[in-house]
Amino acid sequence: MDVRPEDILTLKKPHPCGSKDMYVIRAGMDFKLRCVGCGREFMIPRNKIEKNIKKITRENEQVE
Repeated sequence: MDVRPEDILTLKKPHPCGSKDMYVIRAGMDFKLRCVGCGREFMIPRNKIEKNIKKITRENEQVE
């Protein structure tokens, strides 16, 4: 899956604050994400996040 920094990921399950959109800060073996709703930053392993991605949004384009 082609996920780059500065992408916005829409996930299947919401963050505890209620937002499903996450901003990608760093991509690699682990992803560093920032919740768009509350601003909390966290790291999550690639294999765990890839199966929960519903949509990837980049500037001026959408990738599914």
